[in-house]
Amino acid sequence: MHTPEDYKNLIADIVRKQIDILGFDIAIRKANSVEGLKVGEKGEVVSLSGDPQTVLQELVSKYVALSGEIVKNILNPVFAKYPEIKFNLK
Repeated sequence: MHTPEDYKNLIADIVRKQIDILGFDIAIRKANSVEGLKVGEKGEVVSLSGDPQTVLQELVSKYVALSGEIVKNILNPVFAKYPEIKFNLK
């Protein structure tokens, strides 16, 4: 069973990977534009509200819109660390 903490950890891992790719400003700005998500200066999840699956989907969609296949390739190993959270990278 996955917990809100699992989602926070997964989202933080995703944001940190995107900081490496997109740079700090863009990665953090995109993450903070997701409704229900607030990310701090180190990529940590400060707050997560609403349905965490929806927040996760919206976050990944925003990053994929920016970088496409690169994001998918980089995030597959991140999602593999959280097998209990079901997510389909389209």
